[in-house]
Amino acid sequence: MGIEQKVAIITGASQGIGAALVKAYRERNYRVIANSRSIKPSSDPDILAIDGDIADPKTAERIVSEGLKRFGRIDTLVNNAGIFVAKPFVEYTPEDYAAMLSTNLAGFFYVTQKAVAAMLKQGSGHIVNITTSLVDQPIAGVSAALASLTKGGLNSVTKGLAIEYAKQGVRVNAVAPGIVKTPMHAPETHDVLAKLHPVGRMGEIRDIVDAVLFLEGASFITGEILHVDGGQNAGRW
Repeated sequence: MGIEQKVAIITGASQGIGAALVKAYRERNYRVIANSRSIKPSSDPDILAIDGDIADPKTAERIVSEGLKRFGRIDTLVNNAGIFVAKPFVEYTPEDYAAMLSTNLAGFFYVTQKAVAAMLKQGSGHIVNITTSLVDQPIAGVSAALASLTKGGLNSVTKGLAIEYAKQGVRVNAVAPGIVKTPMHAPETHDVLAKLHPVGRMGEIRDIVDAVLFLEGASFITGEILHVDGGQNAGRW
């Protein structure tokens, strides 16, 4: 592999934003390590598909070790895998709590540790965490305390790690979406969900992909929480 051909890890890569990110990074001539619980092997020799639960430290180990063995380096990690459960706070169950902490936090922790270790050895790298605009701008009628608890932690650690590794060539940023048209949201809900954004529409998958790619090329940006939310973060409306 030529040293200029970079390598990206994408979690939650089998559908929606994750699948679009795999395609977008390949179009930029990145080799890609794609992970989800149910991902299938790829016919593209420059895509290494690794199935498994991202919250399992063994999966994180496989993603990084097999990626390094196949491609020789890791330049970018996009922590896209996540769970969103919206319900009144008092109705969350222990199972909801365990699932969201497992995927949203443990899923970030294990793979990011391994990826950053590899990046430090090569003296460069970039982490992008996909969070949610609800962390900074709650919306009346959208009860999502566990999303705020877990994704808010990712916003905070984004800034902390950005400072920790600023002088070692590793950047850390986050993209905080509004509500995006993905398989998570049934088409019949789109009109209602569109009204939860000041611009009057839901986000498109491409909006999030474009934001990640912008951060990828923005070498002077680290510790940034980039809100891609149709104006939600601007305040009340």
